[in-house]
Amino acid sequence: MRRLRISAISYLNTAPLMWDFDHGEAAKDFDIFYSVPSSCAAALREGTGDIGIIPAIAYNSIPGLVVIPDVAIAARGAVRSILLVSKVPLERVRTVATDNSSMTSVALTRVLFEKWWGGGREFRSLPPELPAMLRECDAALIIGDPALKVDRSRYQVLDLAEEWKRLSGKSFVFAFWAVREAALAEMQPGLDLSRIFQVSRAHGLGPAALEQTAREWSARLQLTPSEVKDYLTKNIYYQLDRDCLEGMELFFRYAAQCGAVELLRPVNFLQPMAAPGGARRG
Repeated sequence: MRRLRISAISYLNTAPLMWDFDHGEAAKDFDIFYSVPSSCAAALREGTGDIGIIPAIAYNSIPGLVVIPDVAIAARGAVRSILLVSKVPLERVRTVATDNSSMTSVALTRVLFEKWWGGGREFRSLPPELPAMLRECDAALIIGDPALKVDRSRYQVLDLAEEWKRLSGKSFVFAFWAVREAALAEMQPGLDLSRIFQVSRAHGLGPAALEQTAREWSARLQLTPSEVKDYLTKNIYYQLDRDCLEGMELFFRYAAQCGAVELLRPVNFLQPMAAPGGARRG
């Protein structure tokens, strides 16, 4: 038996999910390291991590994963932290710089262009530095905390979750917790992973936790505490409910149609108090 390794993301939107690991007792049973979304997926793919908050699209390319139910980073409208920032009107965009730390948002950008905005654009993966991205391309995909600080008065800006909702009518799932099924046989007995991660999310969204998170992150991001709190409570949706699952399944189909993903897998969910290998299909 060993401690499972958690690959987490150091963005504001994951702070409520990590509450019990950062402020409570949950961390005593795990080894935790922080990275960017694409690296979380790589850790599970390579076996250097056991549990990760992975980009939703990555689930299709990593075999042997089960998903922790009812916990996600999603949006039911504008999300504020996934933006297409452009120097020119959308119809004149020919080149798009994509954040090389992202996966799902890149696929979403491609889907929006191919399905609704007109295809034929060139996508270039670059480091997430907006001025440099816009020197090289007409538009840039910016995600996470840097997107929250974009000066929208200087550019033409589209919120991609808002556009997805407007065009598809569905919620959008950016990421969720996934577990390597092989690691379940090695974890300490008696750990109910589903409950641990669901309870941490619930604690992180409690009034006192939100106030503390707003205070701590406002200085880091140069936002007011109320802006931080609004983002966490009004823009990010932390449940993986039926509407989110339907939106995710639709996105996966569109991503496959435009070549953003090669293989579609049914979503398998972790059972509460799962025995080694115990998973059910959702």
